[in-house]
This record gives sequence, structure tokens and C-alpha cells, in this order.
Amino acid sequence: MPAETGNGDVPTRAAPYGGGTDANRVFVLARGGQPLMPCHPARARELLTRGRAVVARQMPFTIRLRDRALEASEVDGVQLRVDPGSKGTGIALTEERRQAGTDGETRTVRRGLVSIELRHRGEKIRDCLLRRAGYRRRRRSANLRYRAPRSLNRAKRAGRLAPSLRHRVDTTLSVASRLCRYAPVTEIHVERVAFDTRAMDTTRYGDGHGSGLECTRESLIGAEIRAYLLATHGRACAYCGASGVRLNIDHIRPRGRGGSSRVSNLTLACVTCNQTKGVRPVEEFLAHDPARLATVLEQLKAPLSDAAAMNATRRQLGEDLGSLQKPVRAWSGARTRWNRVAMGLAKSHTLDALAVGHLDHENGAAIVRVPAQVIVVTATGRGSYARTTPDRFGFPRLRRSRIKRHFGYGTGDLVRAVVPGGRWAGVWTGRVSVRANGQHRLTASGVRFDVSHRNLRMLQRADGYGYGLRPEAPHETPSLNSLESRRGPS
Repeated sequence: MPAETGNGDVPTRAAPYGGGTDANRVFVLARGGQPLMPCHPARARELLTRGRAVVARQMPFTIRLRDRALEASEVDGVQLRVDPGSKGTGIALTEERRQAGTDGETRTVRRGLVSIELRHRGEKIRDCLLRRAGYRRRRRSANLRYRAPRSLNRAKRAGRLAPSLRHRVDTTLSVASRLCRYAPVTEIHVERVAFDTRAMDTTRYGDGHGSGLECTRESLIGAEIRAYLLATHGRACAYCGASGVRLNIDHIRPRGRGGSSRVSNLTLACVTCNQTKGVRPVEEFLAHDPARLATVLEQLKAPLSDAAAMNATRRQLGEDLGSLQKPVRAWSGARTRWNRVAMGLAKSHTLDALAVGHLDHENGAAIVRVPAQVIVVTATGRGSYARTTPDRFGFPRLRRSRIKRHFGYGTGDLVRAVVPGGRWAGVWTGRVSVRANGQHRLTASGVRFDVSHRNLRMLQRADGYGYGLRPEAPHETPSLNSLESRRGPS
């Protein structure tokens, strides 16, 4: 077994110091804690070896100098670029400089220093709120049948966002705030994109023989949904083709798996197929009949939940980023795509973040450096405030402990375990799930085992996020003088 072992969530000791021209830069703090320009991992390794710096944070890896103050350093400043998304947000730290090419002309070059992919947990928050609402609805209907239903007449303050949407804004702001503490950010560039959900919400109908036309959902106003489905599906089950039987309206993508009640997600199913399918994915249910599966999937449209989430949070995100006391500039999604395509970059949140903002590539400006690895930051939360564990009916089943820390450790802490002997002998780095008896559960290298608290050493306390590394999407970074002049957006 190797002397140093890591897991998929936390890199090993060698990962933060990894070399290579495309490695992520290491954050550097001055003696007083002020941010300095990020440095190469080899330089950070040299400073740590000589004792001139100490490790301030494991992920993202940050060192603090012991012999240099901010006044004795030259700080040029970096830019923070944000490409927001519904399920994930791309964040990049860049620096722009004027550099002379081989032809003697001076051009602007943009170098990517650090790439971060922030993964939100908005869907989990939404599911938990829906589950809680179901518990409450069941208890009220079972125990308070005499009470008349009350209308939802509570006023909501202006600008209020649902918890799942507020989470997307808060996590992005939290990571941006931390990066402003670790790096000398001078300005923030954010992509503010808007989706036309009315144009995206289209339904195809016709005579049942392949011909039809595209219409918006407003065309169905005044028509019965059941009559519309009966007419478009020929009064037959979409899964088995049975006709002349009782037909139910079925969700192709089950609501329990994130499906909506849009007309494009509804179809007709006989009672047998409806009960047999249940909440199973349609791909699994019709795996034996690929032709019929292709016909059913052709009806599906892209869900609008992600587009609606972006439209609801884009303005609030820009306002909250302004609280970091940095100049905030908003850019369109068309400019980001234009820059990314001109640079020959693949489609990903982190590469989009590198392309956010003005880039005069018509006059030779280029993105000349892309980090080969991406720091994956996953929002995990800080546990639950619930005092009990409910059963499937919503009634309390178990009482949860109110003590969150045992022997100085809490669930989610990043630790280093030195196991002296036994099956798991060696040095392990991972996250722990604490227990009151002191035998904590350690997750490292895809395995889980119990280890005594006496064999653990704290590396970084849990902060509500999980950290990992992944390679960047394949791309071809252009050189400074190999770009062709392209026409800009109108």
C-alpha cells in the first residue's frame, strides 16, 4: 500500500503541489493574511521546503508567507469570471497582460490561473421541501378533517427567491467571496444570460401520420388536455399500442424523477402499463422495444426548470456580487460563446468562464493558458436541523443527537489518519463521519472503515463543501500569433 493515499473527494498530498505548465496556481497570502499573486506549484513547494511559508488551507491549496509583507510585494491583480448555471457554475481566475508576439506586435493575452466548478444542491433542497410539504399535508388531512382549507394569502417580500434558487445565489457568492480573500481580485465579470421560455415551450401536433406543425402552448388554451392527447395518440396506449381500453394520463418522465406536467411530458397509457411503469425511467420500461421508445422520446422536450432558475437568479446574482466591493461587469451569453468558439475551446462551464468578458481576438488577443485540472466544489450542506427522523408518513421515528462534535471532530472534517496496523495500515487522507464512541468512519480512496480518533489529525474543518479534482475538457489552446481575424457579433 502506498505511503500516501487519497480519495476521489480530497486530493492526496502530491495533488496540490502537482507541477506542469497547465497546473492550477497556488494561492499565496502575505504575512498579515493579505492576498498576493498566485504562484506556480513548484514555487510553492520550494517556499514550503525552505520554511518560508506554511500551509494555510488544503483546498483550495493556499500558503502563507512568513517573511514577506504586502508592502514588499508587487501585486498586479487578477480577474474573477463567473459563468452561472442551474446545476453548476463555472468560476475562473485570470490575468491579462500585454505581450509581444513573434511579429513584433503587442497583443493582450489572457491566462487562466485557477478553474473551479461549483455544483449546486438546489434540486435536493427542492425535493426536501416537497417531502416536508407532503408530510404536513398528510397530517392535516388525517387529523384536522373538520378544518376548512385556508387560502395561501401570506404576502411575500419583493425580490424573494425560493430556497432552492436562493441557494444557487448564496453558494456562488460564498465561493466568490473566498476567492477574493485568497487572491487580489480587482474586478468581477459575470455572464448575465436570459432564456426565452415561451419560444422554448413548443408542442408538436398533427394528424398522427408524421405531419404536423409547431405551436406554442397558448394554442391549447380552451382545449381539454385529455381530448388533445386522445387526438394526437390515436386513442391508443403509447407503451403497448392497446386500443379500446381505459386509458390514463401518464408522465413520461415521472414527477418523482424531476418530470414536469407540461403537455410534451404527458402521454396515454393503459391501466396495466401505467401501474407497471410506476416511477421507472421510460428508457428502462421500454428497453425491449427500441422503436416504440424512440417514438415516445421524440415527443419529449427539454425541461424549462433550468431556464426558469437562470432567469429568476441572474439579476439577484449580479446585485449580490456587488457587495464584495469590486467592480462588477455583466456580459451576454452570445459574447461568451463567440469568444469560446474563436479560441477553439470545448463547451464546459469552466471554459465558458474563461471566455466571459471582452476579448479582442480580432486584433490578436487570445486565451493562451487553460488549467489542465478543475477544482470541483460540491455544496454538501452543514447537516440537518431536524431533531427527529421521520417515517414514511412524516411522524417522528428516531431522535437525533444534538451534539455535533465528538473528540474535537465533526462530520465532514478533512483529516489525515495514520493507521499503525491491521487491514487498513498506512496513511490515509479523507473525510470523517463522527461517532460518540470515538471510532469515526473514514472515507478515503473509495473505501470506508473505522478508525480511532487518536489516530487522526485535523487538516481542514468542514465548511459545507466537498472538494475534488477532475481533468478539463479536451481543447486546443491557440497560440498568440495563430489566430485568424474573425467578424465580431453585430
